[in-house]
Amino acid sequence: MQPKKIFFFAAFFALVMGNRQVYAQQDKGGDLLKLLDDSLKQQEAQPEAVTSIFKATQVINLPTVEQPGKNNLQFIIMHRFGKLNGGAYELFGLDNATIRFGLDYGLTDRLAIGVGRSSLDKTFDASLKYKLLQQRTKGLPFALSLNGWITNKTVKYPDKPYMNAKYRTSYTTQILLARKFSKRLSFEVVPTWVHYNLVPTPEDQNDILVVGLGGRMKITNRISVNAEYDLLPGSPLPSQNIKPSFGLGVDLETGGHVFQLVFSNSQGIVGPSYLTQTEGTWGNGDIYFGFNISRAFGWNKHKKK
Repeated sequence: MQPKKIFFFAAFFALVMGNRQVYAQQDKGGDLLKLLDDSLKQQEAQPEAVTSIFKATQVINLPTVEQPGKNNLQFIIMHRFGKLNGGAYELFGLDNATIRFGLDYGLTDRLAIGVGRSSLDKTFDASLKYKLLQQRTKGLPFALSLNGWITNKTVKYPDKPYMNAKYRTSYTTQILLARKFSKRLSFEVVPTWVHYNLVPTPEDQNDILVVGLGGRMKITNRISVNAEYDLLPGSPLPSQNIKPSFGLGVDLETGGHVFQLVFSNSQGIVGPSYLTQTEGTWGNGDIYFGFNISRAFGWNKHKKK
């Protein structure tokens, strides 16, 4: 019961019972004050949702549990230059670039959909993210979301006429398990399943398991340092020299924008590209510098009172 309702109920009760003896009124008043005090304590004890576990929808490439709220739209640009070990001739990678444009929209506070287009392999993607659990200050110590991608490469292969849309399509399913340990530290574990409709050789596996790890350390109110690592157990693609994806970044929050400076050994940005197609290593200087920029727009309608 809300305190305001309790107050009006007390006034009405006192008016009706005014002909009762004074000591009875005092007893009732004491009961009401106790009820009011108990109600306030219950409200204070209710666990609150933990927000801003991560500042953006990506750690670097790895998705986070964050997503647009209901009727909110996010526009994101993910840009990667070439390898730093390209040297001065390639201007340390700045002569080359890979880019993705994406739109994510919140159908509800729990369900969001997204579409995007990457220049690498001319890839289109669509995603669906659903928030199952929200971390709370008491009771529930973590957040849990499901994230699914479908990607389709449209780059032309003149020497492979059999490469129709079916063989160009792959699927990525992720469980996003995250926890905000303090105001500064957040961490997530992302078990991932990737399915290819077509792989290069019969020895390669169509279904691949990956374990992603991501973390965020807040430095100031507007700056944080991020890191992610994607572990690929075993050798599911023996025909390719696949390496684990590792990235570092810095988040800069500027009002409605989140600007992320990133370094990664993955040229790919979405879905299976960075999870199962990374061939570079940090030790050899195969590092791609880039940035993510996200901008949120809201269309929540507020009724005039």
